[in-house]
Amino acid sequence: MLVAALAWFAAGCGPQASHSQAIYMLVDTSGTYAKEVGKAELVIRYILGNLNPGDTFAVGRVKSRSFSEKDIVAKVSLSKDPLQANAQKKAFSEQIAKFSKATSGNQGSRYTDITGGVLQAAEFLNEAGARRKTIVIFSDMQEDLDQQTVRDFPIKLNGIGLVALNVTKLSADNMDPRRYLERIERWERKARTAGATDWRVVNDMEHLERVFEKRG
Repeated sequence: MLVAALAWFAAGCGPQASHSQAIYMLVDTSGTYAKEVGKAELVIRYILGNLNPGDTFAVGRVKSRSFSEKDIVAKVSLSKDPLQANAQKKAFSEQIAKFSKATSGNQGSRYTDITGGVLQAAEFLNEAGARRKTIVIFSDMQEDLDQQTVRDFPIKLNGIGLVALNVTKLSADNMDPRRYLERIERWERKARTAGATDWRVVNDMEHLERVFEKRG
């Protein structure tokens, strides 16, 4: 359970980052997935708790069109001063709580622009200039675009790792598991073709530390 993962961090066993890092977490707020935002809030608190002074963190929403600074829900670059950094984390957490409360009570957006959100995230992370950059996507990874939204072009994710988190299975996946597997494989191809340094799927909420694992 998430509670166990949070307790794990509280016990001081969290991963130790020796260099500044920047994380951008995308939260899917489309369709019925908007109901998962409470779970996303717990993940955000977990990531926030694992960050060190000097790190950067931002949370953006995925909705019908997501390539916009207006979709950034909260962002922070933590001060080198631990006391100030803790105050920043508290303020960030309060912003997320308001977002979670407002989103969970609303109907989700009609479409799902994950690619636009990824582009916005990459732009933010590249500007942050951190040594390690990660995009966490909290979504079922089912993209659905309207006819006016153009996303079928090559994108660049050089130097950025991607983590797909809580990729829930749709009812159609249950009938034909190949749909789920093909969806995951399609996103992995897209990420690696774009130059991403890593791609992984983390569905076990008891092991959120995998978000921070280093490979290679």
